[in-house]
Amino acid sequence: MNVVVVESPSKAKTIEKYLGKDYKVLASYGHVRDLVSKDGSVKPDEDFSMLWEVDDKSKKHIDAIANALKGADHLYLATDPDREGEAISWHIQEILSKKGVLKDVKPQRIAFNAITKETVAEALAHPRDIDSQLVQAYLARLSLDYLVGFTLSPVLWRKLPGSRSAGRVQSVALRLVVDRENEIEAFRSQEYWTIEVEFLTEDKKSFKARLTHIDGKKLDKFSLSSEKEAREATRKIEAGQYHVASVEKKRVQRHPRPPFTTSTLQQEASRKLGFSPKKTMQLAQKLYEGVNLGGETTGLITYMRTDSTQVEGSAIAACRKVIEKTFGSKYVPSSPRQYKTKAKNAQEAHEAIRPTDLTRAPQAVSAYLDKDMLRLYELIWKRMMASQMASAEVDQTSVDVVSQDKNITLRATGSILAFDGFLILYRESLDDEQVEEEDDKLLPPLREKESVEKEKVLPEQHFTQPPPRYTEASLVKKMEELGIGRPSTYARTLQVLQERKYVRTEKKTLVPEDRGRIVTAFLLNYFRTYVEYDFTARLEEQLDEISNGELFWKDVLKQFWSPFHDAIDEAQKLKIQQVLEQLEKDLDSFLFPALEDGKNPHLCPRCEKGQLGLRLSKFGAFIGCSEYPECKYTRPFAAVEGGETPVQEEAFERLLGTDPSSNLPITVKKGPYGFYIQWGEATSKKEKPKRVSLAAGTSPETITLDEALSLAALPRQVGLHPETKEPITAAIGRFGPYVKFGNLFASLKKTDDVLTINLERALELIEAKKNAPPRKAKAARGKKG
Repeated sequence: MNVVVVESPSKAKTIEKYLGKDYKVLASYGHVRDLVSKDGSVKPDEDFSMLWEVDDKSKKHIDAIANALKGADHLYLATDPDREGEAISWHIQEILSKKGVLKDVKPQRIAFNAITKETVAEALAHPRDIDSQLVQAYLARLSLDYLVGFTLSPVLWRKLPGSRSAGRVQSVALRLVVDRENEIEAFRSQEYWTIEVEFLTEDKKSFKARLTHIDGKKLDKFSLSSEKEAREATRKIEAGQYHVASVEKKRVQRHPRPPFTTSTLQQEASRKLGFSPKKTMQLAQKLYEGVNLGGETTGLITYMRTDSTQVEGSAIAACRKVIEKTFGSKYVPSSPRQYKTKAKNAQEAHEAIRPTDLTRAPQAVSAYLDKDMLRLYELIWKRMMASQMASAEVDQTSVDVVSQDKNITLRATGSILAFDGFLILYRESLDDEQVEEEDDKLLPPLREKESVEKEKVLPEQHFTQPPPRYTEASLVKKMEELGIGRPSTYARTLQVLQERKYVRTEKKTLVPEDRGRIVTAFLLNYFRTYVEYDFTARLEEQLDEISNGELFWKDVLKQFWSPFHDAIDEAQKLKIQQVLEQLEKDLDSFLFPALEDGKNPHLCPRCEKGQLGLRLSKFGAFIGCSEYPECKYTRPFAAVEGGETPVQEEAFERLLGTDPSSNLPITVKKGPYGFYIQWGEATSKKEKPKRVSLAAGTSPETITLDEALSLAALPRQVGLHPETKEPITAAIGRFGPYVKFGNLFASLKKTDDVLTINLERALELIEAKKNAPPRKAKAARGKKG
């Protein structure tokens, strides 16, 4: 008996059918162990030793593999063919070795790029040992992400209340979005003019030409920067007589793009299909793992996490045959196309993303796929086919028209598609198609020295546009260009930024949230090196060098950790007020844009005495008045467009009565983050009045004086624990009502009332909390990356 281990159960079922009764195929269900989810699981002071844990679910899968190995002849570790897959195989081998079940079985690694009978059989014929260099690269990446997540994130929590987390790649991606928004806000539009002239040929055929030279000087974009200058140029053009000075014709080729890598698939699926990177990868995973095609499950595409554009020879040959059969021999180039990978070190997998069988056209599998899977498969199939098709050929014509005195030159351009080539099947993207459509226009027959008649002079006003916000697709493209992250990390990075509420999507573009901007400003001030694009890209290169055996992984960690740890220590010394003052300085133009009436944007619009400044609460940043508590003006972190101060919501204040014990008035008020009850008023900035948050579900309009006095009595003792005799108390905290026993806090449910909950119910909640699985710490790392 031979045991094969793959990552997913669906893949296990498919491969077991291929291999037959002599093979038992089991799934590891992804990673089988991970770093313990607490600070200290990577120990820089102990030569970067690591603490691993295997959760209960993974223990079951490991036990199943160990039981299957009893009496087995071979163990084949067949996890995914990338660095992460190599790591999973290494973990499985390490755990099984410690269990002592590998004494009579030699574990071997096999990897296949597609799930078909042929590729699996080929992999089994060429087993190998686990690649230790790939494993070391994985350990280095995991350690770096862990050390950043578990040391930098707590600094954010302490110095910037309301912040969520920081991450080695995540924070750099966030900076890209914030930097682009800063560019847009700093952008000042410039006016410029262009002039086209409509001419008639001697045969009375119409064409347009654009002004390029006037008074013998070549125009640049801003040569005509006002209506006055455009009118003067128009006057000169109208005064002239014109003829054709030159006609230039040439045939150019447009070449197809290479087959998809992970990032280009995500970009194109976003443009053409409207899919997010996350959705694209989920659908691609299903196509890779296999689809039941009339009784037999087979993978439809090769492995989808790759930065390689190479394709094996047999697939290229099959592709060329399909092209000839479908479109004819003229669409097959004389020799196969070979593409070079742009990435400095394409290590994720061996091939580009392509169909496993090029003869399997989309219409042949449409009955077995849902709508979105079919659309993605069709995109991959067309891209692969087009990549091996003949180039398109375009006839381009350029015509220069000049005035008799040669002081004015205009140019007309036109093109016509002479041979469609790969364009018969596939055009790369909507943006490219728009460009092609603009260029694809015919000029009438023209000859040198031919006189042309001026019909209309058409001046047109333009304004420069700010750079566009990133979409998910264009951000992925930019990250790839800069060498930030890896194909397996892009989708998860974008997801984390949105989950942390650092970024939101608006009309399919990425817009930084207030907390995203403030976190980026903080990191640029105190951890600039670690959010620099070049630094992050260089670290990725070093990880690649580790996988090539050119660097030792612990040397890279030591080089990173020492200065990073020093930066952490320095940041720990910062006082929150220091941080606020620096961030307010950095974000001044954003927080306090110039007002249209010319007034000081820092002056409080309510009391007209205090200065507005950046404030932080446990919920995040806001703008408040320096005269607080006398002036309670607040507004959101950012002003609205146009520099106008947002209309302040009317303050809510309702007098409930007088506290009989203190004789202080009790009122219900509304602050920036909700309603609360207040006793009396502040007598000074240092002495704040007593406040209690309203309990969930309590209306500020109907709460009574008695209810307010009851809330004031919190925390209240519910009773004593029957075993330890320690008190159990009920109270309202920052996350809502809870019961407390020792150091254990258990949140109340919506049906519980903090004022009336009894001992029996409190014990139920405490026991439930004790038995609940521990929460995973939110370190900045994911499965792939």
